[in-house]
Amino acid sequence: MKTFPNNFWWGAATSGPQSEGRFNKKHANVFDYHFEIEPEKFHNQVGPDVASNFYNSYKEDIQMMHSIGMNSLRTSIQWSRLIDDLETNTVNQDAVDFYNNVIDAMVAEGMTPVMNLHHFDLPVELYDRYGGWESKKVVDLYVGFAEKCFELFGDRVKFWATHNEPMVVVEGEYLFQFHYPNIVDGKKAVQVAYNLNLASAKAIQAFRKLAIKDAQIGTILNLTPTYAASEAAEDQEAARIAELWNNKMFLEPAVYGHFPAELEELLTKDKVLWETTDEEKEILKNNTVDFLGVNFYHPNRVKAPDVAPNSVGEWMPDRYYDAYDMPGRRVNLDRGWEIYPKALYDIAVNIKENYKNIPWYVSENGMGVSNEERFKNADGIIEDDYRIDFVQEHLEWLHKGIEEGSNCFGYHMWTPIDCWSWLNSYKNRYGFISNNIHTQIKTVKKSGYWFKEVTDKNGLVD
Repeated sequence: MKTFPNNFWWGAATSGPQSEGRFNKKHANVFDYHFEIEPEKFHNQVGPDVASNFYNSYKEDIQMMHSIGMNSLRTSIQWSRLIDDLETNTVNQDAVDFYNNVIDAMVAEGMTPVMNLHHFDLPVELYDRYGGWESKKVVDLYVGFAEKCFELFGDRVKFWATHNEPMVVVEGEYLFQFHYPNIVDGKKAVQVAYNLNLASAKAIQAFRKLAIKDAQIGTILNLTPTYAASEAAEDQEAARIAELWNNKMFLEPAVYGHFPAELEELLTKDKVLWETTDEEKEILKNNTVDFLGVNFYHPNRVKAPDVAPNSVGEWMPDRYYDAYDMPGRRVNLDRGWEIYPKALYDIAVNIKENYKNIPWYVSENGMGVSNEERFKNADGIIEDDYRIDFVQEHLEWLHKGIEEGSNCFGYHMWTPIDCWSWLNSYKNRYGFISNNIHTQIKTVKKSGYWFKEVTDKNGLVD
């Protein structure tokens, strides 16, 4: 038996924009707006208007989550829902009631609510007005929104996160054109990365001033370990820079309160370094996280770039490295992602040895598969043995890391109920619970029943 620590979080993660639907929501976020103007860009033209109907069915949904053994749930509070006037941070009473009811429903089921404040869902008006996260004015408006959340819900929510995967905002919106507004501008991307770090530190500063009893605040990063294609010096150097950009850009400020000197030197040499002030450096230094959430799906394998990094053209971080497809790798062919569970162990060791052994938890890990109806049995249950195998393998490696002293306190799968996944809509399903998006009828999958057994035992049977 592989037993996990006492009071281990067993749960799953979702987000407001991916689960709630747009019901009674005053403001559009960047994804709401993108769907309005280019619905054809979204798989089967399915947008966020209904999602998994959590706005209307949260009570039943939370009861169903608890029934499969979940003792905790991470979701997010939508800036575009909660705030009425985006300039003055007045609140929308319907949204206050909704989030109060959601939190109360979790507490009633004995589940720990974990609330995230930003999940790719900037109100589009703030992009139009100020350039979104390019602007430090938006940073301050976000902090005002965060303060409202802490004041309204901090009596019951004791675990907060400032961002989910902020690097995805940088890359999706400003480099690789998979999130609206689909800009390609390396210098803006670097400033946005800095501003997101600053926003996190300023929100933590506001949180600490409120001194909410027994409460903690962290951030959630997609810490995708970097593996070099070979021991060759050129490949090792590519991996070093990829690690600086992809992971340390957000991890070092979160834990240590400053950016890696090597990264600042590189960005200075390339004339793309962010604008900062001494006051902001002090805020970053003095407002580090209490814990880390770590999202992991697949490894990041890189090799030396085929084209010289000093080639002429728009600055991009990946001019220093190319993606490397390792021969013989295991892949989830539906999603195109490599399956490499040992990386969770490598993450555990890295945090233990290099990041103060800070308390952390797996905040997302999961497997997206298309057309899961093909695995439905005579009783109407989706037999997703591939998901059971995936989670089991990752938990085994995570357990090894915990046994060796890494301070991990939980595991959340992405996601409890099949949810809306940005441009992919509902193409790939991730949930322990299936969702018929036409009828909103939800059914526990085989993996959900398996997860209940794991949580009942607080571990894995050898």
